[in-house]
Amino acid sequence: MLGTPLKQGATRIMLLGSGELGKEVAIEAQRLGVEVIAVDRYADAPAMQVAHRGHVVDMLDRAQLERVVRLEKPDFIVPEIEAINTEYLLELEREGFNVIPTARAANLTMNREGIRRLAAEELGLPTAAYRFAATMDEFREAVSAIGLPCVVKPIMSSSGKGQSVLRDAADMERCFKYAIEGARGASDKVIVEQFIPFDYEITLLTVRSQSGTTFCPPIGHRQIDGDYHESWQPMGMDPAVLAEAQRQAEAVTGALGGRGIFGVEFFITGQKVWFSEVSPRPHDTGMVTMISQNLSEFELHVRAILGLPVPPVESLGFAASHVILAEAPAAEVAFEGLEEAFSVPSAKLRLFGKPDTRKGRRMGVAVSFGSDTDEARRKAEQAAHAVRIVER
Repeated sequence: MLGTPLKQGATRIMLLGSGELGKEVAIEAQRLGVEVIAVDRYADAPAMQVAHRGHVVDMLDRAQLERVVRLEKPDFIVPEIEAINTEYLLELEREGFNVIPTARAANLTMNREGIRRLAAEELGLPTAAYRFAATMDEFREAVSAIGLPCVVKPIMSSSGKGQSVLRDAADMERCFKYAIEGARGASDKVIVEQFIPFDYEITLLTVRSQSGTTFCPPIGHRQIDGDYHESWQPMGMDPAVLAEAQRQAEAVTGALGGRGIFGVEFFITGQKVWFSEVSPRPHDTGMVTMISQNLSEFELHVRAILGLPVPPVESLGFAASHVILAEAPAAEVAFEGLEEAFSVPSAKLRLFGKPDTRKGRRMGVAVSFGSDTDEARRKAEQAAHAVRIVER
């Protein structure tokens, strides 16, 4: 049973994080008459522009977070970013609030130490060798144990912030400082990981709902400086390798529990599948599903949250997405080149509506079909590169 928005019996979803992914979740919830409350650290975030109400708070601050939760009394609390006081979410869940997928899942996955120990040490999934370090001395010991090259990341971050590949011992201090400075929230540790020379990497969107566990076709993706740059679907894979990735995804999402969509990332080397990370929410590489599937990752997430059936996911063809990035800071943003972008056959744009920008900030995405994934990628890139972001 769903209520009517803005009435006493409304069904209310509170988004903790209101960026471009939260915006699409808000739109899908609105389509079902769900009342949406968007929360973020800055005003006029993308999801706030399509929500019924918005609040600007520091979500790491327990008092500020508690104030908006008590005020709004949401039926569902939906974390959409990492920088949240997840310890308070655990308290709210014990009190009876419904945290998606669960408060424990949000708490574990916001911190690379928690999720890596769950996957590798409790579930026995294959992962890169790893060590954690909170001081420079511990970092040197970790690098010595893992060996060079190795990957250095904050235990809490997003969009590749603070991530680097350490190839030379002379760069140790720089990499450690970069990871600490790039951390989100109260992160005071880094993770040092074995460098895996993978053939390719995938995101396996995994949905837990009243219908059981559902998998989307695998998504191939390419990152630059640890951040998503393009993605395509379906990613061609050996059926046995895909089956192993699905086994691992079901194991880790089953251990986390709850309902919703999870973005599970893997490295593939030959026939070997390495678990990398999991996000208990829509994934940035999954923006390709806005064109590639019968149900986007955002619609799947909302259906699962509300306890509605999730049918088998169907591919609509070879498709790709490509980010649109700002090249310079701007307080007043405008977009040029749209006519050229829309002249690319089958291409579509999603401009996020962020109020301002900085160099490298993701401001939109282009999506396109193709006769195969290579053509879809070329067309999405062509459309994305046609868009120019200028200061108005």
